[in-house]
Amino acid sequence: MSREQFIQWVEQEQESLRRFLLALCGGNREEADDIAQEALVKAYLSLSAYREEGKFASWLYKIAHHTFLDRKKTERDTGSLDEVVAVSDASFAADRSFLYQDLYAAIASLPLKERTAILLFYLKGYSVQEISQIVDCSTDAVKKQLSRGREQLKLKMKRE
Repeated sequence: MSREQFIQWVEQEQESLRRFLLALCGGNREEADDIAQEALVKAYLSLSAYREEGKFASWLYKIAHHTFLDRKKTERDTGSLDEVVAVSDASFAADRSFLYQDLYAAIASLPLKERTAILLFYLKGYSVQEISQIVDCSTDAVKKQLSRGREQLKLKMKRE
């Protein structure tokens, strides 16, 4: 893949990738932008590993997802995950004009695996098979994550 083609594909996917990461980060725009930038750099540096038989977007989302997981692991190891959750909770509470605030707050409260599956399936429209490739798990595991995520969202939205 040429540098120009990479730039063109990134321009097509960049906003969508940032929205996905924003939802995955529980509304923390700065964190989502940092992860997106880091993932794009990793993707560019890994261009030789990209096989053009797959979709570029799926490959890019896989890198972004792994970058997100790496960041969360580092935060958990350093003890700052609670601070991130507190900041994201405060940002949701402060922005009452956000149309789908309750839904995004409910999504942000889901366990990471369920949140990722829900976002990739409903926000991005990926199939169960594509999600399983992005998050490196079986299709049955993705189906269970989607089912659990939907059930938890139903319960959380009823309480709201």
